[in-house]
Amino acid sequence: MDNQQEEQTQLNIELSEEIAEGVYANLAVITHSNAEFVVDFINVMPGLPKAKVKSRIILTPQHAKRFMKALQDNVKKYESVHGAIQDQDPVSMPMNFGGPTAQA
Repeated sequence: MDNQQEEQTQLNIELSEEIAEGVYANLAVITHSNAEFVVDFINVMPGLPKAKVKSRIILTPQHAKRFMKALQDNVKKYESVHGAIQDQDPVSMPMNFGGPTAQA
């Protein structure tokens, strides 16, 4: 690919200060339909009976699969430098966040 084509295919991504700060989440709930995947990132605080969805990302099935592959690749790279990430015991908590039950 020559430089002219490379310049045309570059994507300029803008990151605002507010978004750059990020949002902490320690739980993700994933639901899907035939047309989309919905990922809710949630912050659960110990001892509190309520948790809030901090961010919702909606993806096409194709983008969900690309995201999964990119995340797998990044975890592999992380572990090659820092060692294996240890899985924790599953956390037992009710999954009713005040909304309807998810259906696929």
